[in-house]
Amino acid sequence: MTENGDPYENAIAERVNGILKYEHGLKDTFSSYAQAVIAAAVRKYNELRILDSAGRLMAMMAHKQNGILKKYWKSKVYRTKEEDSHENSS
Repeated sequence: MTENGDPYENAIAERVNGILKYEHGLKDTFSSYAQAVIAAAVRKYNELRILDSAGRLMAMMAHKQNGILKKYWKSKVYRTKEEDSHENSS
């Protein structure tokens, strides 16, 4: 693990390994690369992405809140193709 094979440098390498494992989630093992990518995507969605439908909070933070969260997106009215064609033919 060390550049020069010096056993005294091993403590530093082990410290870095510990940080990667326990602070960055690399202690988990996955059966495939695809599973690891999915796990990373779920983590990003829950911990990093700000959700307009959840009071502009991240999902993990919104989950801890009590009550109804304000929605910051506008309600859209969706019409069917029949409604569009009926309006265009009138």
